[in-house]
Amino acid sequence: MSLSLVVLAAGMGSRYGGLKQIDPVGPSGETILDYSIYDAIQAGFDRVVFIVRKDIETAFRDSVGSRFESRIAVDYAFQDLTDVPSGFSVPADRQKPWGTAHAVLTVADAVHEPFAVINADDFYGAASYRSMAQFLKAAPPSSHPLEFAMVGFLLRNTMSEHGAVARGLCEVDHEMYLRTVAEHSQIRLQEGAIVSELDAGELLPLTGNEWVSMNLWGFTPAVFPHLAECFADFLQRQGQELKSEFYIPSAMDKMMAAQVARVRVLPSEDRWFGVTYRDDKPIVEAAIAQLVADGVYPSHL
Repeated sequence: MSLSLVVLAAGMGSRYGGLKQIDPVGPSGETILDYSIYDAIQAGFDRVVFIVRKDIETAFRDSVGSRFESRIAVDYAFQDLTDVPSGFSVPADRQKPWGTAHAVLTVADAVHEPFAVINADDFYGAASYRSMAQFLKAAPPSSHPLEFAMVGFLLRNTMSEHGAVARGLCEVDHEMYLRTVAEHSQIRLQEGAIVSELDAGELLPLTGNEWVSMNLWGFTPAVFPHLAECFADFLQRQGQELKSEFYIPSAMDKMMAAQVARVRVLPSEDRWFGVTYRDDKPIVEAAIAQLVADGVYPSHL
């Protein structure tokens, strides 16, 4: 069975400027994305679709996409702020993109097989891709409700020592199906504990054993018409706000509430890595070096 890996890369260039966050983290100059696609190929994915912005297309193809063209089928899709359904308009002063669920909609005409969605600059670990590939190969193309998946990480395995992070805290049932995802934008380490600062300034203590979403999702193409409906509803309610975003978790919440879909949480006890802050990079480099030393990856990927 063919499986596609959809890579959310339209935000690249906004965090550090240019494509500088595609920095080497491996012993032979590998990037986080190199490891992600290596792990995906090993798990059975045979195609990668990069979602980018038109203004970074050339730079991305030259510095990123070209690295993989001899190893896996590579395609591109483009997220555009003006890409909204008929009858809706984009506020004149809006510059912020419409969010991750809108990005996924951009591949609706190009992806006709089960697919996983990842962030371009996050390290998820080989086991995550294996469990997702196994799920996607068994997922029925159409069912009621539709069967989707998300890899869940333990919160304590996703923290940064250098500042607050945003995480989606997941509530799951006894069968590990997702019930809700609650977005927390200010989770941080404080005196050896993990706390979430709420909007009113109250500190919510967390155990670190909560399941969190790190944006590794698995879908069948049956998701697209429902995503389109959710996007139209989002635009109806929030389309004139300059900073509102249509996120994958909120779309899944809506589908689950309507009993259109259910989402199985695939648990991972691996450590997630990402360069949220500049000071995170040495920690990521050390973690990769340890994985190489342990034989998980070759020294030259």
